[in-house]
Amino acid sequence: MPEPTKRDETANGQPEESVAPDSNGVLPLPEISLEISPPPDDSVPAMGRKDSVWSLGDGQGPEDLDKPVDTPPRSTLLIESPQSAVILVGGDITFVAKVEAKDLLRKPTIKWFKGKWMDLASKTGKHLQLKETFDRLTKIHTFEMHIVKAKDNYAGNYRCEVTYKDKFDSCSFDLEVKEAEQGSQNIDIRSAFKRSSEGQEDAGELDFSGLLKHRNQREPKQEDDVPEVDVWDILKNARPDQYEKIAFTYGITDLRGLLRRMKKVKKEVKKSEAFAKKLDPAYQADKGGKIRLVVDLADPTVDLKWYKNGQEIRSSPKYIFEHKGTQRIMVINNCSMNDDAAYSVAAGDEKCSTELFVKELPVKIVKDIEAVKTTVNERVELECEVSEEGAQVKWMKNGVEVPTGVRSRYRVKCEGTKHFLVIDDASREDTGTYSVMATGGTSEAHVQVDLKPLKVFRDLEDAKVLLGQPIKLQCEISPGNVPGRWYRNGQLIQPNDRINIVHRNKVHRLEIAAGSLHDAGDYTFVPEGYSQSLSAKIHIFDPPRVHLESLNFPDNTVTIVAGNKLRLEIPISGEPAPRVVWMKGERVILESGNRVRAETCGDQTSLTIDVTEREDIGNYKIVLQNEAGEATASVKIKVVDIPDPPEAPLVPAVGGDWCSMIWEPPKYDGGSPILGYFIERKKKQSSRWMRLNFDQIKETSFEPKKMIEGVPYEVRIFAVNAIGVSKPSEPSKAFTPLAVTSEPTMLVVDDVTDTTVTVKWRPPETIGAAGLDGYLVEYCVEGTDDWQVSNSVLTEKTKYTITGLTTGSKILVRVKAINAAGASSPRTIQHALLVKEVIEPPKIRVPRHLKQTYTRRVGEAVNVVVPFMGKPRPKVTWLKEGTAIDPTHVNIRNTDCDSIVFIRKAERSHSGKYEMTVQVENHVDTAVLDIQVVDLPGPPQCVNIEDVWGGNVALVWTPPKDNGNAQITGYTIQKADKKTMEWYTCIEHYHRTCITIPELVVGNEYFFRIFAENMCGLSETATQTKKSALIVKEGMQLKTHDYNDHDFMEPPKFTQPLINTFAIAGYNATLNCSVRANPRAKVIWMKNKMAILDDPRYRMFSNQGVCTLEIRKPSPYDGGMYTCKAINDLGEAQVDCKLEVKGGFTFYELMKRGVPLHLIDKYMNEKTVEQEK
Repeated sequence: MPEPTKRDETANGQPEESVAPDSNGVLPLPEISLEISPPPDDSVPAMGRKDSVWSLGDGQGPEDLDKPVDTPPRSTLLIESPQSAVILVGGDITFVAKVEAKDLLRKPTIKWFKGKWMDLASKTGKHLQLKETFDRLTKIHTFEMHIVKAKDNYAGNYRCEVTYKDKFDSCSFDLEVKEAEQGSQNIDIRSAFKRSSEGQEDAGELDFSGLLKHRNQREPKQEDDVPEVDVWDILKNARPDQYEKIAFTYGITDLRGLLRRMKKVKKEVKKSEAFAKKLDPAYQADKGGKIRLVVDLADPTVDLKWYKNGQEIRSSPKYIFEHKGTQRIMVINNCSMNDDAAYSVAAGDEKCSTELFVKELPVKIVKDIEAVKTTVNERVELECEVSEEGAQVKWMKNGVEVPTGVRSRYRVKCEGTKHFLVIDDASREDTGTYSVMATGGTSEAHVQVDLKPLKVFRDLEDAKVLLGQPIKLQCEISPGNVPGRWYRNGQLIQPNDRINIVHRNKVHRLEIAAGSLHDAGDYTFVPEGYSQSLSAKIHIFDPPRVHLESLNFPDNTVTIVAGNKLRLEIPISGEPAPRVVWMKGERVILESGNRVRAETCGDQTSLTIDVTEREDIGNYKIVLQNEAGEATASVKIKVVDIPDPPEAPLVPAVGGDWCSMIWEPPKYDGGSPILGYFIERKKKQSSRWMRLNFDQIKETSFEPKKMIEGVPYEVRIFAVNAIGVSKPSEPSKAFTPLAVTSEPTMLVVDDVTDTTVTVKWRPPETIGAAGLDGYLVEYCVEGTDDWQVSNSVLTEKTKYTITGLTTGSKILVRVKAINAAGASSPRTIQHALLVKEVIEPPKIRVPRHLKQTYTRRVGEAVNVVVPFMGKPRPKVTWLKEGTAIDPTHVNIRNTDCDSIVFIRKAERSHSGKYEMTVQVENHVDTAVLDIQVVDLPGPPQCVNIEDVWGGNVALVWTPPKDNGNAQITGYTIQKADKKTMEWYTCIEHYHRTCITIPELVVGNEYFFRIFAENMCGLSETATQTKKSALIVKEGMQLKTHDYNDHDFMEPPKFTQPLINTFAIAGYNATLNCSVRANPRAKVIWMKNKMAILDDPRYRMFSNQGVCTLEIRKPSPYDGGMYTCKAINDLGEAQVDCKLEVKGGFTFYELMKRGVPLHLIDKYMNEKTVEQEK
C-alpha cells in the first residue's frame, strides 16, 4: 500500500500562494492532502524506466505535521544534514549530507528515502542523480542528491539514513514544488507539438513554460474567418485509431510526443455505483486506543466484507461491525502495532482502501535513578520507575549499553513499572556514569566503587637457603579477599611446576620446591589495587662443581684436527664464584700464555689452543675452590690429521676401454682409520685430472672403464679418513688401452668342390684403435675339437678357399680377426659342410626392363646384362632369330654369374629376338630378349590436293614406305605462298592421312608439304604437293560435293593386350594394356574373375586409352590371373594375363642362414619344377 503524498493544490484545485521563508530561513510546511492509490488488486506496477515518475505518493498525514516527533538517540555521524527547500516546477535542486571519517575505517553506507519506504537508489535517471565524494585532506565524505527538472509530484518528505557498523544516524527534510504563475492558457496545442528537434531526449514534452515566455512571438495572428478549435477535446472524445488522422488534419507533426502527453492526462474517475462515500485515504490512532472506519453505501443491500492486508476480517471483541442506515462502521479496539496495516472494504465488485497508522506513545521515567558510593565486593542496585508497565528500557554505562547476558556481571530485573540494574560483587571497574533510556526520557546517576584500607598483620622476612633446598615466603594482610602479585627483582612471578602461589583468606604464600641460583634476589608482594608493597631478600649458597657432562664427549675425550684452533668451554658453578686453575701434568696453564692459555669468565672456564699440534695430546686437569669446598675434573685432548698419500698404484692388466689397478694403504692414517679411497685419471699429454668415483672405495683395487682406446693414461690415488682427504699419490706408469676387434660377420659358404671349400665373410662391426692386421681361417672335422689353421699367413681379404680336403668329409669352419691386442672371438658356420660339389640347375634372372621390348636408336650403344645362376659354371649360348650371332657385329662376354651383350653402334639390322641358353649338364634354361633399333621415318609417299573451296583446302596422302622400324606417331603439315615460298607450320602431331586446311587467304596460291614422325622425330625430308591450290576470289561459286558424315562410334578393342609377367616379392609390379573405344569405355580390373574395388594395395590409371594396374609390394598371394575389361554402349572386350610372384629365399640367403646344402638343393629343385610347370 503506498503512503500518502503531499499535494501542492488545495481542495478546490487552485494553486497555493507562494510562502516566504521565516526569520530563521526555513520555509513553513505547506498544507497536505491525502491521495490514495487504487487497491493492490487493480493497481498498475509503478516500476518502469528510471526516468519515469518515481514518486508514487509518500509523506505524513496532515495531523502529524505539527506534532513533535520523539526520535530515539542516535550516534552522531552527520556533521551537515540536508535542509528543507521550495522549488518551482522544472527547476533543479541539490541536497547535501556530510559525514566525518576521522574515526571510521571504511566508507559509511548512506540511503535516500522518500516517505516511509521508497528507496531512491532504484529511481536514479535523468530526473534523479546520486553522487558521492571524499576529501582526503579534511577526511569528510560528501553525499549529494540532485533533482533535475522537478515535477509537481516530487514534493513530499525525504529521509537520509547513514550507517557504519553498529552506528546509525538519520535526518528528515521536506521538498515543496510550486507551479510558476501562468497567464493566458490560450496556447495553441498545434504549435506546441510541432517537432523542432528530432531525437532529443525530451522530444514530445509539452513545454508550457517556454511557450509562456515567448507567447508574444509565437502566437500567430489568426484570421477572422478561421474558427478556434479545441484539439484536446477532439482527442479526448476520439478513438485511439483516429489520433493520427486528427494530428494530420490540424498540423501536428510530433505524433509520438502527443501520444505520450495523452497518456499523462488524468482520466475522469467514474462515479462509484456501490459507495456513496468511500473510506478516507488514511487514518491514525494511538497505541491502546480505538479507531472507527466508516463507509457510506449507495445500495444498503449489498454484501460488505472487510479486509486487512488482503485477509478477511471476522467479527470479534477486537473488531466490531456496526450498521447505521447506509453507513457501515468497523471499530478496532485496543490498537497495537500489529494493527498498522492496509485495510480495504469490498461491496460487490467494487473496493475502496485505506491505511491505518498506529502511533506508539512515549514511555516516560517517573522516578530517576540515584547516585551510589560503595566499596569493592559490595552489592550495588540501581532503581528507576517508568510510566508504563511492561515497557522496554535500555541501561547504559558511560554511553555504552550494559551487557546483560548469562555470563555478564550485570543483572536486570523488572517489577511492574520499576526496573532494576544489580551488580552483586562490585569492583573498581564498575565506577562510572549509569543511565537508563526510555522512549520518553533518560535518567542517569554516578556510581563510585572504592577500595577498603589495607592492614599488614605479618610482613615478609629475609632468608638464606642452600642450593636445592625449598624456599617459603609468607605474609598476612587484610582485607583477606584482595589478590596480589609476586615479583622477583622487579619481574612478575608466574606459578609453574616448581613455583606455587597460595592465597588463603588473609595469608599469601610463595613456595619454591628446590631453590636455584636464579631464585636469589629481592622478592616483593604487591596487593592488587593498592600502592603499598611488602619486600624480602633471599640468598643462595652453592659448593663449586665442574659440569663436564655438558661437553657431550665420550670418556671426556676431545678430538681436534691438527692445525685448527681449539677452544674448550666448560660450565662451572658455585656461589660465591670459585677460583679456577688449569694444569697439564705438573705444569700450570696461565691466562697470559701465547699459544695455550686458560680463561675464566662468570659461570664458565675455557682452555684455548690457537694452533693444535701433536704435542698437545694429553690429560688436562681443572681445580675449583671457594668458601663452600673444592672440586676437580680432567679432560683428554686427542689431535688427529689427514693421512699420508699412498704409494704409486700398479696397473697389471689393460683392456680395450678398461684397466685394473692395485695399491697399498698409506703408512700413516693420521690418527683416524682409513674410510676409503678416491681415484683420478688423466691422459698422459693432458694436465687435467678427472675423478672416477664419487663414493669412497673400501678396497685397494679398482677397475676404471670408459677410456679411449689407443690413448695413453695415468692414474693416481687419494686416501680418505674422518679428517679429510690426503694429498695425491705419485702417478702410475703410463698405459694404453687396446682391444681386440669384434668377431667377423656374415660368414657364409661361397663354393664347395670335391677338395675345396670357399667361404666369405664381412669385416667386424667394431675394429678399434689397434686396427685390423688380417684374418685367420680354421677348420676341423665334425665330431672333433682339433682346429687346424688353414692359412699360415694372415689374409687381408674377406674370402678364402680351404684346399686339400678329403672328398665326402664334413668339416666346421671358423674365422678370427687378428690385431695387436690379439685374436677376436671366432665366427663359426653353424652346420657342418659336406666336401662335395653340388649341382645347381641353371636359372636366368631376366631384369624387369628386358622383359619388354628393348628399344635403342641407330648409333646408340646396346649394353645388356643378364644375370643367371647355376653350378658348376653353366655354358651360355646366344642365338638371333634361331641363328648364331656374328661376333664381329655383336660382342658377347660371359662370367660365372652373368652374360653381357654389347653393340658399340646399333644398326637397324641388329633388331630382332635374341635367345639366351644356359646349360649345366642336362639342365637347361632359356630366355628371349626383343631388341629393337629404330631410326627416323621416311617422308609420306604421295601428297595430293583433293579439293579447294572457299578458304579451305583438302589434302590426302599415303603413309611413308619406311617407318624407321617404329610406329608412325603423327604428321606435320606446312604451307607456303607461291610468291614467297616461305614455309609455315599449320599443324603438328597429326595422326590421320587426310586433313582440311582452313582460313587461307583468298586470292593466294599455296603449296603444301608433309613430314612423317615416329618416336625418333620428324623425317629428314618432306613430300610436297605437285600442284598448287589457288584460293578463288570473292564472287566465284564453289560447287560443294555431297558427303556423309563418318561414324566414329566403335565398340571397345584392345590394341595392346596384357602379357604374362613375373614379379619379385616386395617390389612394385605393373600391368599395362591399351584400348580404343568411342564413346569412352569403362575399365574394370579383375583378379581371378573378381573385381578389384577399393583395395589400397592396387592403384589403377587410365590415360589416352592406356590402362595401368600397379600392385604395391606384391606377395605370393597376389599371384594369379588378372583381367582388364572395357565396356561401352556398343559392346565390351577383355584381355587376360598371368602374374607370378617369385618370393622365398635365394641361395645366398639360405647359405647365410646356415641351411645345410642338401636341404638347399632340395628347395631349389622344387622351385625349378614349379616354374617349368
